[in-house]
Amino acid sequence: MQQVRHRILCVDDEVKNLKLLEALLVPEGYEMIEAKDGKEALSKIRKDRIDLILLDVMMPEMDGFELCKEIKGNKKYRNIPVVMITALTAKADRIKGIEAGAEEFLSKPFDQGEVIARVKMLLRVKDLNDKLNSSYNNINRLTDFGEDIIKTFNPLEFDFMSKIDGIVGQLIRQTSDMTDRPETVLVRIPNEKQNYEWYRYEFIFDKLDRLKFEMNILLKLPKADDSRLLFYNEAVMSGPMFEAFTGKLRAYNISAKNMVCYMSNNLSVFALNYGRDVTSYDAAVLNNIVMQTLFLRSLSSQVKETENAFEYMVHALARASEANDEDTGNHILRIGFYSAVIAKKLGMNDGFAETIKLQSQMHDVGKIHTPAEILKKPGKLTNEEWKIMKMHTERGGAILGSHIRLKTAKAIALTHHERWDGSGYPRGLSGEQIPIEGRIISIADQYDALRNARVYKPAFDHDKAHRIIEEGDGRTIPAHFDPRVLTAYKELSGRFEEIYEKLKN
Repeated sequence: MQQVRHRILCVDDEVKNLKLLEALLVPEGYEMIEAKDGKEALSKIRKDRIDLILLDVMMPEMDGFELCKEIKGNKKYRNIPVVMITALTAKADRIKGIEAGAEEFLSKPFDQGEVIARVKMLLRVKDLNDKLNSSYNNINRLTDFGEDIIKTFNPLEFDFMSKIDGIVGQLIRQTSDMTDRPETVLVRIPNEKQNYEWYRYEFIFDKLDRLKFEMNILLKLPKADDSRLLFYNEAVMSGPMFEAFTGKLRAYNISAKNMVCYMSNNLSVFALNYGRDVTSYDAAVLNNIVMQTLFLRSLSSQVKETENAFEYMVHALARASEANDEDTGNHILRIGFYSAVIAKKLGMNDGFAETIKLQSQMHDVGKIHTPAEILKKPGKLTNEEWKIMKMHTERGGAILGSHIRLKTAKAIALTHHERWDGSGYPRGLSGEQIPIEGRIISIADQYDALRNARVYKPAFDHDKAHRIIEEGDGRTIPAHFDPRVLTAYKELSGRFEEIYEKLKN
């Protein structure tokens, strides 16, 4: 990739003056663009990237003062330096040029050495201004990027590769005029076997393209300017220290000039081929957004570990509650699946469905305090034994306590035996006094109890269990259930049968 040359627009209606400027500027390495009047100049400015304008004052139709005002009045072009070249020497004309926004005045006939000196000085200033504007825009862009990450960050659904794509999308050049960004980004990530995988990113046809490729190389890049920030310009990268690295890349038709990088065992990012020399600022930008993403991945991993521990605790506590009961451990799993499908059918969000699926498994946790002889008694319970049995709801609520993470589990434990018609226990709640969680578990628990064998009844098949819930059998009647939940169950009864058959053992 050739280093981008400065483009200088020369505006003059006299060919001899344009030829003179061409002979002066091209040997200095500048690319010269010609325009013979103000209208043509504006067209060139809109079409091409222009770094500086040498402008004759005396032109037909639109003179240099008018053209300069037009340029400086446009937010997109006002940072282009304008040098007015004129035979006018009056102080009023210079003031008029300054008021139009011109940065410099050169008098005809001009001194060639002075022209080159002025051009070089103004281009240096423009480059500094461009870097300042680029830095400002980067700060705003990265601030917005960071805010979006925080707003949408879900530690349980964090996808590291998609976040890498997001980083690259913020860095990479998307249009030809974005010379302050890299053309190519390479990413190295360890896989589950701790082997490195390499990806190549480029922006092609208005789309970020990611291509996996193989590259085996021991990376030992020198530090730049004794800094922790790694950045290397073309002159350095053409040297022997980089031959192994650049040679490998050439095998994949990847050029490597003007590079900043972040390197670690967890993630390495190489931003290649900026359209200008890179600086420690470019390396700092890369470091900051990579470190931000690595922090979020670490945070996500810690949250997932905590969540896994929480789920393990729920399962352990739920299974402990079944230790002296006649139900198998799969009963509690089935209740979770039944509850989740009903919740989704009722239009509950995914978070609610996942919560009820997990925490419904603790609906009978209070049975830990129920004597085994009552839970396993083959005959009918006495009135006193029945009172003790019913206490498992309130005891379950007490066990689960007041922690916010167990709010749903506590509501379920307390209310899954309440009935829509008010005939349930422990408090005889009715209708919407019963939390929706309790109303959902009520029908899920009843279906599973009918399917399982009990000391006082055989196991019923799906059709009979469904008929009892839908029509009633004396012990169970439709009025026990929330009508909306009952309707959802009827529409999902086939799914209930599938869940039971899959988890019956």
